This record gives sequence, C-alpha cells and structure tokens, in this order.
Amino acid sequence: MNLSILDISDNCFNGSIPVEIGTYLPRLVYLHMTGNGFKGSIPNSFGNMNLLQILDLSNNRLSGSISNLTMGCVSLGKLILSDNSFTGNIPNSLSYCNNLRELDVSHNNLSGKIPNWMRNMSSLQILDLSQNYISGSLPSNFCPLGIIEVHLSKNRLQGLLMDSFYNCLSLLVLDLGHNNLIGHIPNWIGEIPLGYVLLSHNHFEGEIPLQLCKLDNLHLIDLSHNNLSGHIPYCLRSRNDDWLAPISSVQPEQPVEFTTKNNFYFYQPRILRYFSGIDLSCNNLTGEIPPEIGNLSMIKVLNLSHNKLVGPIPPTFSNLKQIESLDLSYNNLDGKIPRLTQLYSLAVFSVAHNNLSGKAPERVAQFATFEQSSYEGNPFLCGPPLPKSCYNTSPSPPRTSTGEKEDNGFMDLGVFYVSFVVSYIMVLLGIAAILYINPYWRGRWFYFIEMSLTNCYYFVVDNTPLFPKFRVSHN
Repeated sequence: MNLSILDISDNCFNGSIPVEIGTYLPRLVYLHMTGNGFKGSIPNSFGNMNLLQILDLSNNRLSGSISNLTMGCVSLGKLILSDNSFTGNIPNSLSYCNNLRELDVSHNNLSGKIPNWMRNMSSLQILDLSQNYISGSLPSNFCPLGIIEVHLSKNRLQGLLMDSFYNCLSLLVLDLGHNNLIGHIPNWIGEIPLGYVLLSHNHFEGEIPLQLCKLDNLHLIDLSHNNLSGHIPYCLRSRNDDWLAPISSVQPEQPVEFTTKNNFYFYQPRILRYFSGIDLSCNNLTGEIPPEIGNLSMIKVLNLSHNKLVGPIPPTFSNLKQIESLDLSYNNLDGKIPRLTQLYSLAVFSVAHNNLSGKAPERVAQFATFEQSSYEGNPFLCGPPLPKSCYNTSPSPPRTSTGEKEDNGFMDLGVFYVSFVVSYIMVLLGIAAILYINPYWRGRWFYFIEMSLTNCYYFVVDNTPLFPKFRVSHN
C-alpha cells in the first residue's frame, strides 16, 4: 500500500491493466508501464492515485477514452499516453490538472478541436498532440504561460495562423507540419525564441518572412511542400560562426521529425543538440541562391530542390564543412559546379535536372560514391560518372540567365539564307566590276560565254533525236 514507484516498462506483459490497480496502490508517485502489450481501456481506479506525478502508458494497445485519468490528477505533472489507440476528444476534465507540465497523447486516434482552456494551463511546458485526427482552426492567442514545445503535426488543422502563438515568449519548438494551414507565415515568428520551425506540408503562400533572421538560436527550418514564393532571404546567414551551433540553454525534450538523406528521421533531444538544417524544397522560390548561406558552417542538411532558382551554385558552398546532405535538384541553376570535393561529411548530393555545364566534380573522397543520378538532367555536364565525355565537340550551353539567344547547336536558317544571298550578290558585282575595268578579261569572258553556249547547243542536238542534224561541209 505504501509503494511509491512502479516501473514495469519494456516487458512482454499483455492483457488488461488490473481493474483495482488504483485501489491497491493508492500512494504511487511514479508509474511506468510503457512498452508492453496492454490492451483495453484505462480502469476507473486510476482516479484514486491522488499522489501520482508521472504516468507513462505509452507504446501499448490501449483504447477507449482517456477521461478516467483526470479524476485524481491534482499532483499529475507528466502524462504520456502516446502510441496507443485512444479515441474521443481531449477531455475538459484535464483542465483541472493544474500542475501538468507535459501532455503527450501523440500517435492515437483522438479527434475534435483543441480546447480553448489549454491556454490557461500555466504549468504546461510540452504539448504533443501530433498524429491524431485533431481538426478545426488553432485557438487565438493559444499560449500557455510557460510553453516550450508545441507538436501538432499530422492532424487535420486548417485555417490561418493569425495570432495563435504571438505571445509565446518561451516557445522553442513549433511543429505544425502535415496539416491544411493556409495564408502567410506571420511576421511575429521572429519575435519568439524559436529554435525549431517545422511548417512543412501545408498550404502557406507568400514570401518567407525576413523576421526569421532574428532567430539567433535557430537549428531547424522546414518550410518544404508549401506554396511559398519570392527569394530566399539573404539574411539567413551567421552573425558569427556559432549560428546553428548547439543551443547552450534550453533543449527540446521531445523528438523532432526532419527529412534527411531522402528519409524521415525522428531526432532525439540528445542528437538535436548537434544537428541543424534548412529545408525549403517543393515551393515556388525564385532568384539566385544567396552566397551568404555558404557561411552556415555548422549546417548538416540543406535542401533547396524543386523550386525555380536560377544563377550559379555559390562558390561559398565549399565552406559547408559539416554538411551531410545537399540537394539542389530540379531548379534552373546554370554555370559550373564549384569545387566541393573537400566536403568530406557529404553523404547525399544531387544537382540533377538543372542547366549546369562543364565537368562534373572529380571523383575523389565522398564524390567517388555519387552516381549518375546525382547529375542527370544537365545536358551540358560531362565527365564521370556521366557517359558524356568532356573531350567530344559539343554545343555550348544555353545562356538564358543573361537574356542572350539560346545556342542549341543547330544553324539558324534565316541567317544562312541572308548570308548566301549577300555573298552571291557580292560575287556578281565583283565580276561585273572586273569586266568593266579590264577590256582583255571582258573579251575573254564573252568568248567563254559564246563557246559554252555553242557546246551546249551541239550537245543537245547530238543527243536529242527531235532536233534535225546538219552536216557541215568544208570546201
């Protein structure tokens, strides 16, 4: 009866949780049952555990409502119910859990809207409702006083951001990816101390706000798969070499999902301390890549693929010494590929489907592992691993970025005809001038014409039976 800590996590227990568990163990403070095979609903007797501070029922097969947990939640500080099959709405009775610091009900089948009373939970620091069926719009001014992490990805949220997180002065992680949010990314995003901005797979439009440049502790930016337009902000650059370096103060406690090396990964908090990246892929961004991005020496991932970027790859990219994944494919980039062979950490590299020209990077170090698919779709690139040799005569690449005519390797017929006519007239005029000036050559010319006509006449007469033949007699 006096047991305060019970940890039976990561075993092979199955069946239902005992109905009278709360009656037999009323003084439990910590209860960890994660990573088992428990199924069924949560017993009502959990409401008798008035001293319970941490409850972890994650990674089981539990179902039903979660309202039974809130009867005795006066002391509850951490509630983790992720990776189950719970259904129904978020119960209003959770609003009485005044000491709740972490609420994680991710990876369930919860539905309904985000309740407005959550903004009044002054102790709440971590809210994770991701991968459910939460719908509706975000509450206005939704910002519990001490909130640090908000994870709402992979739901059915819709509408505008408006002022939802305007006054969240402690917010470090904002994850709203994989929803149906629309409108512009608000400017207030630069007024809160965000380190992780994850807004991918929505319907945001307009330009990337310059206010993002104010975020000194920024580690991850994921704005991919939206309808963003305009230029990449040039001010996404380091004020010093510590930009995108490990944050020294507050660290996230929940894992963060980010696409790296063409795969989704959940990065645990201990890894996030040393990880940084920018993903602006699959938008409508235009203009040139700012060379200042090459100053982000600590960045691990840079994905600018599937946009409408033009111009050259900045030579400053040779400074990205820590980069592991660089994807610039499916743009309109031109010019030569700068010297990048000293990027020894690079594991994924693609510049496919652009207008790049010249020789592919030398196959040394990491670049010896990149195959033809990393360069395909650039008809003016040559050299291994591409089948096209750099020693063959080939047409020059198109010069679309300067507005000059495109040279596609074929003769312009209009220019050819004009040149031919002008040359022909010049030859005739030259012959006429010589005959007019020199009587001797004029006589030789007419004699040549007379003999040519006579020979042609007799040739026709001798070879055509329709013409009568005349004999010439010599007396």
